[in-house]
Amino acid sequence: MGWNRKICRGVLLGAAVLLAAAATPGDTIVLKNGRRITALSVTQEGDKVSYETSAGTLTLPKGIVDHIEHGTLPAAEVLENPAKLALRSPETDAPTIKFPPNMNEIEKRVLQVGGVDRDYVAQLENEARSGQAAANQNAAMAHHAASQFELLNGDLDLALADARTAVTYAPEQPVLLMDVAYLHLRRSEFTQSLDYLERARRVVPEDPEVSKLAGWAYYGLNKLDQAVAEWRHAASLRPDAEVEAALQKAQRDKLEEEQYKENESSHFMLRYSGASEPALARAVLHTLERHYESIESELSYSPPDSIGVILYTQQVFADITRAPNWVGALNDGRIRVPVQGLSDVTPDLSRVLKHELTHSFVQQKTRGHAPTWVQEGLAQWMEGKRSDVNAAALLRMYKADPAMGVLHFSGDWMKMSGADSGIAYAWALANVEYIVQAGGMNDIDRILGRLATGEAPEAAVQGVLHGDYADLTHDTVTYLQKTYGN
Repeated sequence: MGWNRKICRGVLLGAAVLLAAAATPGDTIVLKNGRRITALSVTQEGDKVSYETSAGTLTLPKGIVDHIEHGTLPAAEVLENPAKLALRSPETDAPTIKFPPNMNEIEKRVLQVGGVDRDYVAQLENEARSGQAAANQNAAMAHHAASQFELLNGDLDLALADARTAVTYAPEQPVLLMDVAYLHLRRSEFTQSLDYLERARRVVPEDPEVSKLAGWAYYGLNKLDQAVAEWRHAASLRPDAEVEAALQKAQRDKLEEEQYKENESSHFMLRYSGASEPALARAVLHTLERHYESIESELSYSPPDSIGVILYTQQVFADITRAPNWVGALNDGRIRVPVQGLSDVTPDLSRVLKHELTHSFVQQKTRGHAPTWVQEGLAQWMEGKRSDVNAAALLRMYKADPAMGVLHFSGDWMKMSGADSGIAYAWALANVEYIVQAGGMNDIDRILGRLATGEAPEAAVQGVLHGDYADLTHDTVTYLQKTYGN
């Protein structure tokens, strides 16, 4: 089962927005990459889109804006996936930041229609060599504005580089420290995130946003006790629906796992109930390590931190995950597998483990941007499945209604029936199988790389395969006909 989680639709905004008061009715800017910016009001002037915040007017190039929604600010969905975090504005006890008086002018100069004005940023860096506090603040704000622009355009690498540089010029600014921590969270670099959060905590020890983000970092590191403690502290400082949802989920896990035994290996932290054999736990770790090496080689990527694995009885798995009854295992940041009645790793369990582990690699390699069909298609491919069993049925389905070959590219798979999910899985595997056979794993790697930058899934496919989803479907059908017959 893949990475099918609810996603918070917010975005990490600039430092000024982080100081905003509680949300009030206003407008929402929807960017072409799908991200949303909430504002008090939005206006368009020529090639710029300006939006009002409690700290002043900010601007964006019109070219990156898809449309503007006027009216009440949308409520955020429940945040469940640390790789998709949205840093939200503290409503109380916000850190006090002394911005330079010419902040808006700096921002306007940094953010040009074609991108970031790096010459102007370099000019402010040169001025900062004087050592004057105002010059350092200007340079910090320039890099901060550049970081926000790069983040909005999906380039996490450049966004992180600018955010870290901003901190070098203003090392005691908590919002800048939290920006870096947030970006490390987006990259599933939980240990690095905690380093910056601890620095921010020394400056603003009772800021709820620090505890909120620290909770996600500890959760990502499979440290439930610390995650629960941080989220409880955040909730005590400020009511937050996202924190409450995360806390309830973590508490359910913690309550269930209090009596679990633990084992670990080089890349995994395993917890298992007393109903599981210790020998099975050791065999699971050995199998996971073997699969880790294989997937690492295929995808040319290594996750930065240990991956959590939980072994359940069948009933507890259903109770904890609350997944549809057709789901046989789940990866929601931790690999959750029911193993009731097993005393050793069977071939079927080995395939399940490799499938779920592939999700961890893809999720982290793409920084949470892989669509479900890529996740599930590649996970099936990696576990060893091929389309020989389903090819004839897919070809008949496509002949009867060609539209059936594209339905799986979007939508929430978790809401599908067992029959519909089976069709979606079969098409996703066929798509990935065709891509691998036509261009090798190099094409898969290039698609994943484009997804990691925040590029839209269909655009990522088109950039590598030079065709859209309709072309991919047609080429997949041709491949199935040629390989498996009519």
